[in-house]
Amino acid sequence: MTDSVALAFEECEYSLPHLDALAGGLAAVLRARGVRSGDRVALMSSNRPEFVIAVHAVWRLGAAVVLLSPAWKQAEVEHALSITRPAYAVGDHPVLAGLMPMLSLEEPIAAASGVHPAPEPGADGVLVFSSGTTGLPKAVRHTHASLAAAVEHWRAALRFTAQDRIQVLTPPSHILGLLNILLALRTGAWLRLHRRFDLDLMLRHIEKDRVTVEMAVAPIALALAAHPDLESYDLSSLRYIMWGATPVSASVAETVTRRTGVGWLPAYGTSELPVIACNPVGRARLDSVGRPAPGVRVRVVAPESGKVLGPGEIGEIHARSPGLMAGYLPEAATASVLRDGWYRTGDIGALDADGWLRLTDRLKELIKVRGFQVAPAEVESVLHAHPAVTDCAVFGVPDTADGEAIVAAVAVSEAIGPDELIEYVGARLASYKRPRRVVFVPRIPRLPSGKVLRRVLKEQYGRTSDE
Repeated sequence: MTDSVALAFEECEYSLPHLDALAGGLAAVLRARGVRSGDRVALMSSNRPEFVIAVHAVWRLGAAVVLLSPAWKQAEVEHALSITRPAYAVGDHPVLAGLMPMLSLEEPIAAASGVHPAPEPGADGVLVFSSGTTGLPKAVRHTHASLAAAVEHWRAALRFTAQDRIQVLTPPSHILGLLNILLALRTGAWLRLHRRFDLDLMLRHIEKDRVTVEMAVAPIALALAAHPDLESYDLSSLRYIMWGATPVSASVAETVTRRTGVGWLPAYGTSELPVIACNPVGRARLDSVGRPAPGVRVRVVAPESGKVLGPGEIGEIHARSPGLMAGYLPEAATASVLRDGWYRTGDIGALDADGWLRLTDRLKELIKVRGFQVAPAEVESVLHAHPAVTDCAVFGVPDTADGEAIVAAVAVSEAIGPDELIEYVGARLASYKRPRRVVFVPRIPRLPSGKVLRRVLKEQYGRTSDE
């Protein structure tokens, strides 16, 4: 181990030996409270070094971490606890503390040395939660072996080395935040963890810390493109900006690249399989999420027949990899997505003859209008190109005549009529892809990963078109 800085947080710096000793000290406290191998420990924490320490402390004891989002309300936490049934809790959040006895991360952690056995590769290491864009979240079980494979696939895809410098502003309770933390620590790279997302803070630290790899999801990318003083920051240390969680909007990406000189590296993964595909470093394209990562197999399958499709044919994306989850909780949900070692992503797309993967939409989010399938992302990409539109999301509502009608929820920067936006889409896409209705919203509800919460929009604005 090295005594150089491994983790920076505000004005504090931690070396790997220091983090290791603090994890040992917290593990001793948890052991004294009764945590044993095979237990589950709930962790609900803000972005802070103690989050990292707590994860490793739980692993020291052979237990699994149940990661709860600090953004969740009580009902959401109650649901997560009901399906994972952790015996112990640690964190800094009053919601969790109100539901079960919780070891507070606000208390000082005393360092302690000691030798701890390595976790069993096949044992559960972490339970994260699926995005829940179409229903209640499910707990995704990752073993230590699947996590290790995912980290290695990510390292290889990003060409990440000990000389890289990275910062994490997204919640570490999400698979992308956790993956990036583990990537840095296990590679020996330098990592800065931020308490919360702040765009100017992110830009200042790219400049100050000479960050080499930046991660962005849709809200960050949109904010970068709209930043009035983006050119005033020195971003020359960046090798690229990685874009994940949502499809790349070419107009947004090109705007940022034109203003900064920094290119994008689109990638694709899920909570269930964190690394599926990534663009090659130095040869990235904005029209594809890349090629399957080394060690990952991808195929495209017809949803109804199960037939494996050829190059260019659109169907559901299936993938298999050592980084694949062990299954869901509730367990009954697993059988619908894991079959013969293949993970059914629920995403729609195509592989070309050279292995480049293109996503079109989610299987469950396709809108069927008069028998035609409409991908919300296609309509959204057109709306995003309108100069008055700052963000948007498209969903379907029941319609007696057409089966479903398209509704567009739109956030705008200036006054504009709904008919103008409807005609704007109609002039660029087939008539059946034209929105029936446009609703103006202050913002589009998204997860921290950037994924649109369409079910929330449907609940708020999803009256049928016949009403």
